[in-house]
Amino acid sequence: ADGYYQYQMDECVYSTSDYSDMVYLRSLSFNKDVDVQFNSTVGKFVGLTEFGVKQAEYFNKNQALVQGMKASVDTACRPNAQNSDSSVRDKT
Repeated sequence: ADGYYQYQMDECVYSTSDYSDMVYLRSLSFNKDVDVQFNSTVGKFVGLTEFGVKQAEYFNKNQALVQGMKASVDTACRPNAQNSDSSVRDKT
């Protein structure tokens, strides 16, 4: 079908049970291409396409946005991981 497809994917990636290696990722895509990504380890938005570089520059100028994204590891990732991990462990 004709049209455009824009989407955002948020991920919390970790491999240790104490969540010390947890990373928050936000990817912004257009028509199946990831244009820009935030990585909490890097601490800023990174452009992956020509348009994404412009978006990353714009987003990174907003320090409140960047700080909020960095905090997502503690405000979104860890609490959700703890809830889901405990429910899985409690079932064994």
